[in-house]
Amino acid sequence: MTEYFPDVGRIEYEGPESRNPLAFRHYNPDEIVEGRSMRDWLRFSVAWWHTFRGTGTDPFGAPTLLRDWNDGTDSLDAALRRVDVAFEFMTKLGVPYYCFHDRDVAPEGATARESAENLDRVAARLKEAQEETGIRLLWGTANLFSHPRYMHGAATSPSVDVYACAAAQVRKAIEVTHELGGENYVFWGGREGYMTLYNTDMKRELDHLARFMHMAHDYAQSIGFTGQFLFEPKPKEPTKHQYDFDAAACLNFMRQYGLTDFVKLNIETNHATLAGHTMMHELEYASIQGVLGSIDANTGDLLLGWDTDQFPTDIYLATQVMLVILKQGGIAPGGTNFDAKVRRESTDPVDLFHAHIGAMDTFARGLKIAAAIRADGVLEDFVRERYSSFDSGIGQRVESGQATLVELEEHILDRSDITLCPSGRQEMLENIVNRYI
Repeated sequence: MTEYFPDVGRIEYEGPESRNPLAFRHYNPDEIVEGRSMRDWLRFSVAWWHTFRGTGTDPFGAPTLLRDWNDGTDSLDAALRRVDVAFEFMTKLGVPYYCFHDRDVAPEGATARESAENLDRVAARLKEAQEETGIRLLWGTANLFSHPRYMHGAATSPSVDVYACAAAQVRKAIEVTHELGGENYVFWGGREGYMTLYNTDMKRELDHLARFMHMAHDYAQSIGFTGQFLFEPKPKEPTKHQYDFDAAACLNFMRQYGLTDFVKLNIETNHATLAGHTMMHELEYASIQGVLGSIDANTGDLLLGWDTDQFPTDIYLATQVMLVILKQGGIAPGGTNFDAKVRRESTDPVDLFHAHIGAMDTFARGLKIAAAIRADGVLEDFVRERYSSFDSGIGQRVESGQATLVELEEHILDRSDITLCPSGRQEMLENIVNRYI
């Protein structure tokens, strides 16, 4: 069998003192953190689309990532060859999971039937590779945004024929995800939004999107798929306003249409910042609402303002992410999927390893730092004390739902000692976090 990364062996943990760029310095999969292995906390996944299909194309330039396994065609032979490439890469990297869109792994056919047959051919090879390596499918999804037919959306298209095309794709993608033992299925609404309300019936489109998701769940149940459904917030790009703008918008939609019993959220860093939030905010909001299911681990460039999908290297960001995930008790059956691509100037295949190694080490450090902060209780204790006035007396009555406005007024009516709340000490807390990092 052809070896596509002949100069790279299996990536091993060598410890913080290692200077080997093809080794882990912090990610030790068997190391126990808060009673669980790093492998189980982090559940790393490789994104098929960026890693094995990425070409380096951007809005202003032609492909620069010229890979031996991409021959410039979208043929079935090329798709099958990429399975060998992917599993060699993932085996050497030591990740337990991968993710894909249907059109990443198999070519579009002339008809929906032909497309489904192509996907079946590649899925059979994927299943063999999974059995050979032990690598599993974290989640599958359908690409409902690249084909011109989806220019007005897929599940929100004004054309029922396009809506039916999307339904056929999703039905097959769920079936294949189930066949491959996928632990989740993602609704990723690349174009589910609008450019102008002059030509848009927003209520009708939202109704159609919800009905689509219910039909998908009904079908999944009918074939015995018990994996988790995920909905991924995305604020903009390519449409001006996406219906899945951020975690709050998605949750409002899910509650309105009765989807919360079987759908959770897959939160992406770059999407969070494009929505005007931090990743920690989106994760915390989703977690306290009971809908944090998985994450796409990447980062953006604040100087560019579009979805650059860069590999995460920010220790502060990883620490903030892991503080939320540790507090929640993990995100299984979700995971940490690297929806990230090497820069178009990073043209050698080995750069794929450097990118993933750095990102995995970044999250491993974030995990250990977050665990140390939690073990000392420095943030938790401060927050608990800050809200301690609600732990007894009138504050406790507020939280238990017993207090009234009249009672609250009587509590302060003749008092002159109420001025400012105690200091929030943001700078002190930031300094404390710095100590751990």
